[in-house]
Amino acid sequence: MNEPLLQVTDLTKNFRVQGGIVRAVDGVSISVQAGETLGLVGESGCGKSTLGALMVRLIDADEGRVAFEGRNITNLSRTTLRPIRQHIQIIFQDPFASLNPRSTVGRTLAEPFLVHRIGTPAERKTWGEELLRRVGLRPEHASRYPHEFSGGQRQRVAIARALALRPKLIVCDEPVSALDVSIQAQVLNLLKDLKSEFGLSYIFITHDFSVLGNVAQRIAVMYLGRIVELAERTKLWRRPLHPYTQLLFSAVPVPDPHAINDRRRVAALADPPSPLDPPSGCHFHTRCPLKESICTQRAPPLREVEPGHRAACHMVG
Repeated sequence: MNEPLLQVTDLTKNFRVQGGIVRAVDGVSISVQAGETLGLVGESGCGKSTLGALMVRLIDADEGRVAFEGRNITNLSRTTLRPIRQHIQIIFQDPFASLNPRSTVGRTLAEPFLVHRIGTPAERKTWGEELLRRVGLRPEHASRYPHEFSGGQRQRVAIARALALRPKLIVCDEPVSALDVSIQAQVLNLLKDLKSEFGLSYIFITHDFSVLGNVAQRIAVMYLGRIVELAERTKLWRRPLHPYTQLLFSAVPVPDPHAINDRRRVAALADPPSPLDPPSGCHFHTRCPLKESICTQRAPPLREVEPGHRAACHMVG
């Protein structure tokens, strides 16, 4: 296999909050290949967005390593990191919050070129108008402000901004969760088309399994800061192994009630624990219908249970 485009190893991130310390990311190791879309799914608060921010160096890890195209970027200074940032971008969940309300869309799209000292003012204007066309908006929209757009249009602007410097990798952090279902489909189709057109790689973060159906090649499932399952989408869809993954799938509606579905449907035994006081051993054992004594004592490693299918569970395999 070729060298990964992005590889993170043993990433850990703690936050000091009122009442103690939260370990938002707990020893995560994962990679993304060039041209791949990796889905990252889990309940709200499991650490998905923190992991995404660590991957693009928006925040710094307490422990671990981030490598982009084989180069360790974990401790690079902002100045040294700047040219690499051209190749790694992020799209946030709420475009209204991520766009400057005092800047026109044209100025917003010109800013990445200005920061990296690329092009003349006239060239930046032309490039911005072309970006708007690529995401399904009109050049005259460049003179408008964020509040003059709908939610779906604002997210298209955010996508255009992420595309400005022709990145190789974009982290999509819940990019459609704030949108209506019909608009979600339009934005997902746009992201798929742009991936093909520009040869992009995506890390697609979501709490909704159904969003990943036609987007991701591989899916990583995250629970309380840890990756608990990792597999190709088709394998995970057909036979999720970890009880937590099965729990998530149990919440996904099946459109055809007569369809054959061999997914095991499970119910959680308890509410999610507080991240301030995660359970010992396997973090999921307080909610797991399969737990044994070993689950409370030792955290299971993420291991290959089947070819290309890894799970962190003592009870599978």
